[in-house]
Amino acid sequence: MTRNKSPYTFIDLFAGIGGFHLGMAKAGAECVFASEWDEAARKTYLQNFKNSHPKLFSDNLFFGDITKVIPKKDIPDFDVLCAGFPCQPFSNAGFKKGFSDHRGNLFFDIARIIKEKKPKAFILENVRGLYNHDGGRTFSVIREIIQDELNYSFTSKIIKGTEFGVPQFRPRLYMVGFSKPNIEFEFPQSQHLKKTMSDIFGAKCSREIGFTLRCGGRGSGLGDRRNWDCYLVDGKETRIGPREGKLLQGFPASFKFPVSETQAMKQLGNSVVVPVIKAIGKQVILTLKNNY
Repeated sequence: MTRNKSPYTFIDLFAGIGGFHLGMAKAGAECVFASEWDEAARKTYLQNFKNSHPKLFSDNLFFGDITKVIPKKDIPDFDVLCAGFPCQPFSNAGFKKGFSDHRGNLFFDIARIIKEKKPKAFILENVRGLYNHDGGRTFSVIREIIQDELNYSFTSKIIKGTEFGVPQFRPRLYMVGFSKPNIEFEFPQSQHLKKTMSDIFGAKCSREIGFTLRCGGRGSGLGDRRNWDCYLVDGKETRIGPREGKLLQGFPASFKFPVSETQAMKQLGNSVVVPVIKAIGKQVILTLKNNY
């Protein structure tokens, strides 16, 4: 059965500054709940969504600590759970022993919300290294909990920013699942990269594709092997700033940072690539329309 009147809804967990929110909104979905504990990130989220989504803030739907969320009391019904969650190891004692032994790991809070709210779908994002994190144990537990204990489908893929329009590789692991475990989800096909770092800077840059934006360690310089934020632009050493960082992550130029430049760069480095979320979100919504 298809739904035509109201948009699909989603919740934005570990919301950061709202990369998932922007991407899912562009895909045609509506945010009905968000959670982020970091005060500086909350300030940026509020600054950019208070006018477009006032109900999130007036109705106490912009939560802080996810571990304090009571799903059936605090979270409205929704269709898609979105989360770019921290990557943490599971204890050896907890491996393959279900929910009771995974407390303290923040993925457990995602599983808890899925179990109690039973959304139609989820989209999770993490660093590529999650595949091998803690000897592969973390990814195995995540997949097993989702498939065996929650009875959701589970599909994963590493996607680069360059595949969806931004000139930085930024490979990230995306995981998608549905409450009907027989659904076969296909990730969106990659697109031709049309922008280069010269477009980002508005001047001739020596690199066509930029370094992956990071959340710390700025100021290494062109000659440093750890450098990721310094470029040769029109023959001059130029450091990337929030304006360029927004473009590299697919944020609109109008996005505002009510924090220091150092904080803004950290927040951008922690965020998701908005066009990737938009593409995956559209594919998830299409799958929902065809199967629910």
